[in-house]
This record gives sequence, C-alpha cells and structure tokens, in this order.
Amino acid sequence: MSVSLPYPIRLPSLTNEQVTKIGVKSPEDVVVVSAVRTALARGRKGGFKDTLGDELLAGVLKATITRTGIDPSLVQDITVGNVAAKGGFATPARMASLYAGFPETTSVNTVNRQCSSGLQACVQVASAIQTGLIDIGIGAGVESMTSDYFSRSVTVSEKLCKESQAAEDCKIPMGLTSEAVAKEYGLTREEQDAFSAESHKRAAAAQAAGYFKDEIVPLTVTVLDKNGENPKQVVVDQDEGIRANSSVESLAKLKPAFTPTGSTTAGNASQISDGAAAVLLMKRKTAQKLNLPIIGKYVTAASVGVPPRVMGIGPAYAIPVAVERAGLKLEDVDIYEINEAFASQALYTVRVLGLDKAKVNPKGGAIAIGHPLGCTGARQVATLFPELHRQGKKIGVTSMCIGSGMGMAAVWAAE
Repeated sequence: MSVSLPYPIRLPSLTNEQVTKIGVKSPEDVVVVSAVRTALARGRKGGFKDTLGDELLAGVLKATITRTGIDPSLVQDITVGNVAAKGGFATPARMASLYAGFPETTSVNTVNRQCSSGLQACVQVASAIQTGLIDIGIGAGVESMTSDYFSRSVTVSEKLCKESQAAEDCKIPMGLTSEAVAKEYGLTREEQDAFSAESHKRAAAAQAAGYFKDEIVPLTVTVLDKNGENPKQVVVDQDEGIRANSSVESLAKLKPAFTPTGSTTAGNASQISDGAAAVLLMKRKTAQKLNLPIIGKYVTAASVGVPPRVMGIGPAYAIPVAVERAGLKLEDVDIYEINEAFASQALYTVRVLGLDKAKVNPKGGAIAIGHPLGCTGARQVATLFPELHRQGKKIGVTSMCIGSGMGMAAVWAAE
C-alpha cells in the first residue's frame, strides 16, 4: 500500500490458499446467504426502550429462518457480538436462539471486541467454516444500550495503570479520544459538523427512497409510558435517529460534549441506540446443495492495534491490511461502510487513506443511523450488500474503530 501512516503495523502474511479469490467462484468460498437487522431505535426513549437484547436478537434470528427457509437444525453454531450486557450476554443469547426456533443441538457463544464485536462474530463463524469446524453458522450482534450500557462499570488494575501509560490511556473516555484525534490531526469543528450533516442527509434520502427496507426486519414490541405503565404494541421498522433537517448551521449551535473548548458534540458523534443483526454463512457448495440464495461472499479480514489515546484512527490501519490481503487496492473497493463513532475519526480515515467520499457510507452512517455497540459490525454487512446490489457494484469493506485502541476491517464481494 502507498498509504503513509505514523504508526507501524506488522501482521503475518496469508498464503494464497488462505485468501478467497475475488472474481472466482469456488465451492469452498464462504458465502453470505442472508444478512438482516432490526431498525435502530433511540436509546432510552425509542421504540425498543422496553425491549431487552434477547428479544431483539431473537427477532433477527427468527427472520433468518423465515426469509431463507433453512432447516434450523442445520445451523451448528451461532456467535453473537455484545459489549455491555452482564455475563457477556451468554445466557440471553442462548435463550434467544432457542426461542427463535433453533434446536438445542445448535451451540451458541458470545464475543466482545467492543465496537467490532458484531464483525468479529461474523469473522469467527467464517473462519470456523473455512477450517472445517462447522458447515453452517450465524454471526450476529446485539446491543440494548437502554438496558445495559448505562449501568456498566469496569474494574481495572491500578498497578497496571501506574506502570504503563498505554494501559492508563485505555481508561480515557471515548469522547476525549475523539478530541485527541481532532487536535492531533487538525480536524476542525466545521469539518466534523459538515461530515455529520452529510451523514443525516444521505440516511434521510435512503430512508425516503426505501433503500433500508430489504435489510430491516420489522419487530412488534411492547412500549410503556413514562411511568412504566399502559403497555401498547408498536411496530418498529425504521431507524429512529435520522434527522432530515440536520444542517451545518443547526449542528454549530450545539455545545462541546466533553471539554469546554472541544469540537466533539452530541451532533457529530454516533447515537446511543438499541438493535440487532444476523448474518447466515456457509460454504458455496453447501448453499448450492440446499438451494439457498447467495448474496455475496466473505473474502478476508484484519484486526490491528493503535495507540489507545487516539483509538479512532483504527480503521485507517485495518482497512489497508484487509484490502491488501484481498489482493486489491483501496481504489478497487466500491463501497466503504466505516462506522462513524465520531466524525473526527471517520473523517480522519477518509482523509488519510484518500478515499472517494461518495463511496463511504452512501446511505449514511452511525451519526445518523445509530451505533448499538455489539450490533454495528453485523449491521454494516446487512446494509452493505443491498447497496452493492442496488448500485450494481462488487466489492465492499466494513470497518470500525475499537475502544482501547484497535481497528478492524473485512472485505466482502457481492454476487
């Protein structure tokens, strides 16, 4: 890669046998048969405020069965990304799979790589299929930030923090890492607000045109009033955080959220949201044998580490590694789904990699749509494939920064 970045990344090279070929269909390819998500609801005040994570997950798992017609007993393992729930969401994930119709023989595990947890779940399942550990699996992600995020507390070793500045930096609140990125790389408040307004504009246009309908599973849930009473049934089928009237002028009126003189605000950061997503994966030969649709395939992925104090730069490091592993150049990618944790870090990634802005989050990103932490990585896959098909394009990348200083990216090919 010709991209010049300030921190070195050293990862092992993959052999030709370990990399899925772009433009070549092999029976051994790991293909995507289905990728669906819920709408993303506003945390603590949206349509899912009284709906727990296991119910959200059950909704997308059940829809996976319904939409594909797959015999659920054929699914051998389900990996679920989650960040904030107690106990790693292990028991609720198992309960959700059983409720959705998967038999007791389908195993379930959960994974937490913070904001990349949903993508890590997909890659973990894809890797298990590639190595022959399983034939069919689901990579999923879920987060009820309403239920779990605000009550989360983490206990860490003060000894580590005293003896390692990098360990101490892992404790920096995410908003302050955004400020560090903006300051260190010269990203102005105006630029961040403009990026955010564009995210809302694109998402609003996509929603109005019905571009999200194929990926969203409508869920009927119960909502209580402000007193926790008077239950009523509602259907949640649209992302709730999109503001069609968002503008640079309106965003400029918001106060900095983390430091009095900072540039990160509630308007140029990702929204706190509730939601779930699920991606059904198997080998091409398995899908063909079962006569299941193939919407695309998994190519490769990469996770990297960066300094925790500027954790948002992670995608700028992970994307080149994943793209190079796929045998591609950055300009070969048709669509980049890059999580907008903060406008500062997403804007940095676009700028330093020299990406075509038109290719990045064409239907808007997390600033407009929302960022349910463990869900986002799988949600991006559900958003990517319909847009690749709509545009008649081939190659997509999903990527995000990761709290404590990491980045992850995966390459996908539409069919």
